[in-house]
Amino acid sequence: MSASNEEFVSIDIYPELMFEEDLTPDCGVEIDDVCEQIKTAVKGWGSDEGGLIDALGSTTPEDRLKIAIRYKDIYDKELKDVLKKETSGDFGQAMKYLSLDPVRAECAMIKDACKGIGSHATLLHTILVGRSNRDMELLKKTYYKYYTKDLTGIISSELGGDNWKLASAGLQAAEEPFDPDYHTEEKAEEDAEEIWKNGQGKFFGTDETKLFKTVVLSPPKYLRMINEIYADKYGYTLTKAMEEELGGNARRGAVFAIKMRLKPYEAIAEMVKAACAGIGTDELLLTCCVIRYQDMMGHVNFAHEEMYGKNLQDRVRDECDGDYKKLLLSLLEKVSPES
Repeated sequence: MSASNEEFVSIDIYPELMFEEDLTPDCGVEIDDVCEQIKTAVKGWGSDEGGLIDALGSTTPEDRLKIAIRYKDIYDKELKDVLKKETSGDFGQAMKYLSLDPVRAECAMIKDACKGIGSHATLLHTILVGRSNRDMELLKKTYYKYYTKDLTGIISSELGGDNWKLASAGLQAAEEPFDPDYHTEEKAEEDAEEIWKNGQGKFFGTDETKLFKTVVLSPPKYLRMINEIYADKYGYTLTKAMEEELGGNARRGAVFAIKMRLKPYEAIAEMVKAACAGIGTDELLLTCCVIRYQDMMGHVNFAHEEMYGKNLQDRVRDECDGDYKKLLLSLLEKVSPES
């Protein structure tokens, strides 16, 4: 998506091919070659992890859509089932996502984020907020198709309080289209005041539902107008206001939602950094960031280097090891090669 379009609507993460009615794309001999590489890598006793990295680590999201379809056509087996049997650990989890088209991969990520006691709220927020309407509609439709469960119902059972309120706003897939006759300076002033009244200016408590509605459903250009007015009038940016008013995962999610509309590449760079912060790496979050945002990692890498003085490849080298590290580096190198 061009920079000019980003001003008016949120970024599409899914490749354009995902939105075509007929998902039987012309795959070409290159895709067949990758399928053959995978087949060779899993032949016999044990798998050849290096061969799998060579095959799937050099793919893009659109490639993986085609590979998932073509592998089943050629070998009459689901690629995800093959790789689930042959791989394990963080490497195996990444391979599972790479064996699926981008939408099904996100559905699998949501399932993994909801496993066990307590959910991975941060990962859920990155998937559910800051999305374009058509991405979100396709995600909900696909989740129901493969799991016969309503995604909104699943998330409502996993998240509570402010985390649910934020996710619920994102699940609506109701970002307003920018209309210069409606999204005026006057309305931006009204909404900035409304945010203040329901947040920092509220005498007791915060009305998070109204805050999230404005933050999540406003088109990027209009949210930028509100942000500038809010900062001028109240001395805080919207992200700073959310940091002041909210706590925990909801605070991180709300800030991410705002930045995905105002500065999406910086927002993603910050999330990669967050996955690597503290004691130990959040491998699930890191894996999902690299795979989900791969197509835009050239921009993200530039932002990351500007913000932190190191590129994404160096961060992966510092935080990961083994075949898992090699796989993530290969995915990054495909779209943002080191000079």
